[in-house]
Amino acid sequence: MKTAGDLLHNQYNPLTVSHPGETLREKLEELQMGPKEFAVRTGKPEKTISEVLNGNSSITPDMAVQFENVLKIPARFWLQRQYHYDEALARHKQEQEIEQATDWAKAFPYPQMAQLGWVPPAKSASEKVHALFDFFGIAVAGAWEDFFLHAKLKTTFRISLAPTKTPHALSAWLRRGEIQAGQMQAPSYDEKKLKAALPQLKRLMAENPSDFFQQAQALCLQAGVKVVVTPNLPKAPISGAARWVHDNPLIQLSNRYQRHDSFWFSFFHELGHILLHGKKEIFLEDIDYSDKDRQKEQEADDFAVQWTLPLEQEAILREALPLSDSAGGDEVTAKGIKTQSA
Repeated sequence: MKTAGDLLHNQYNPLTVSHPGETLREKLEELQMGPKEFAVRTGKPEKTISEVLNGNSSITPDMAVQFENVLKIPARFWLQRQYHYDEALARHKQEQEIEQATDWAKAFPYPQMAQLGWVPPAKSASEKVHALFDFFGIAVAGAWEDFFLHAKLKTTFRISLAPTKTPHALSAWLRRGEIQAGQMQAPSYDEKKLKAALPQLKRLMAENPSDFFQQAQALCLQAGVKVVVTPNLPKAPISGAARWVHDNPLIQLSNRYQRHDSFWFSFFHELGHILLHGKKEIFLEDIDYSDKDRQKEQEADDFAVQWTLPLEQEAILREALPLSDSAGGDEVTAKGIKTQSA
């Protein structure tokens, strides 16, 4: 009996789903009908029938109807047999892809990701690969490379993390931000509303209420800008990122600096990127990458200085009010700042 696993090298879990050609062979033997006669009766070349019998060709809908006429077995039977075989073959191939991706999975800080609730705990290497494929929304490790290393995908922004020291951890942090943003409903981006909110955001910075992040997040969301805070991962010392995800800007901040002034400077810096620069770029702070534009970084810095250090508030900011820590996954990592749970 020829199984789907027989068609693949390095078979790991042998499949028990046989090719429908095996069932056809058994039926022809029962009817004492040879392949040549069956080919004549169905109007198909003998070579085509032989290929099906040997498990080298699939039964097409056209064949299934002709088989029904000759063998009195419903066409749907043959099509279902072919479907189940093809599915088993595909799943077996996927398992091989997972086996080959175990080294790729080892490069991620998986224990920390699991501790934060981004991925489930995993007992084996294959479970890690499964979970990482699900986390990134991919089917093969090569898709991750195309997206984060080779910038091949036609997305709103493109980036190559290849020159960075820890592309795996950085990509996980960025992906988590996308997932958080996906849990938020936002209207279309409105630049006028965002600019109008700047004075209110500055007041929040100066007044420092306990829920300052939630208020800042709500003000930005009204203008179509999503703001999230994502905990840092080991070897991913990033303080923030700005990019467009689908049709909305996303400002993603981290808990790298546990300081009030640092948070607001990073926030306004990323906001500057959104207001001053294009949709097709991504800006990563404290990270060197191939597409980094020093001039645009300086422009974003100047914007942040403008909104965080007016003379009347400079004394307040210099006090550098400490931010309180809080434990537990995506919970509060800086005073008043909560990240979205999965």
